[in-house]
Amino acid sequence: MTENIKTHVILLSCGSFNPITKGHIHMFEKAREYLHKTGKFIVIGGIISPVHDSYGKPGLVPSRHRLTMCQLAVQSSDWIRVDPWECFQDTWQTTCSVLEHHRDLMKRVTGCILSNVNTPSSTPVIGQPRNETQTTLYQKHNTINNKPTAIKLWGKMSESLGKVCCVRPHIDRFTFVDENANLGTAMRYEEIELRILLLCGSDLLDSFCIPGLWKDSDMEVIVGDFGIVVVPRDGADTERIMNHSSVLRKYKDNIIVVKDDMNHPMSIVSSTKSRLALQHGDGHVVDYLNQPVIDYILQSQLYINASG
Repeated sequence: MTENIKTHVILLSCGSFNPITKGHIHMFEKAREYLHKTGKFIVIGGIISPVHDSYGKPGLVPSRHRLTMCQLAVQSSDWIRVDPWECFQDTWQTTCSVLEHHRDLMKRVTGCILSNVNTPSSTPVIGQPRNETQTTLYQKHNTINNKPTAIKLWGKMSESLGKVCCVRPHIDRFTFVDENANLGTAMRYEEIELRILLLCGSDLLDSFCIPGLWKDSDMEVIVGDFGIVVVPRDGADTERIMNHSSVLRKYKDNIIVVKDDMNHPMSIVSSTKSRLALQHGDGHVVDYLNQPVIDYILQSQLYINASG
């Protein structure tokens, strides 16, 4: 299957990230690796979206700290970025609204229409502009085939998105351009299908089965329109979980469960274990958190007591 026939994917992960752990980054890496192995997908980017301060979770440190820790955790990554939009809203946002925001933002920044699971776009997701005299943004001067790669696609999109919602560590204020600003035509590309998929652990999947926790309408959009990629934790029975929810059963084909033959301890995803290790001076905290994140936590005196 050629690159332009494969579905191009952006993975979006929502959560507290209180703090962000090695396991959170591990989920992105395992999901990308698995999707590539299927031969059907090309993962061109990942987005981390920390929850708003008003979420009300006990011990949730201010978003300015969580955003900076997330940025420190991905500073060496060339495909995962941190987005502050959710934190900068007036109040807490649903996962559904975050997905819809990023879908609409991608449309504005790239000038394209993103497809979803049930109704793939009939128009080019990334297509040629009508003005054929416009200069191509990417060219491979030394090769016959000058079609852009997926990495170049995300690179250009990240560059444009950076003008809108880029986060950098060690700054006092986060600023970004009005997302309604006219950024112009971002690129010229052959026709590809681009989708945003929600990346989550099996614990979030399990929460879909708790009566009243999620609106059915939101679940329909999240699973039915966007689709989700699940990285199971500690041998969770995802098949059993999906059979306990009518919405999950209905859109079972839209749920991609990452299968991994190796035994990776997904318990390292737990922010709770990280906070407990920090509070007790447990040296195993290095197993859970990247060193720059640990340094920032100690410098800022975060999670030094049971309440935060």
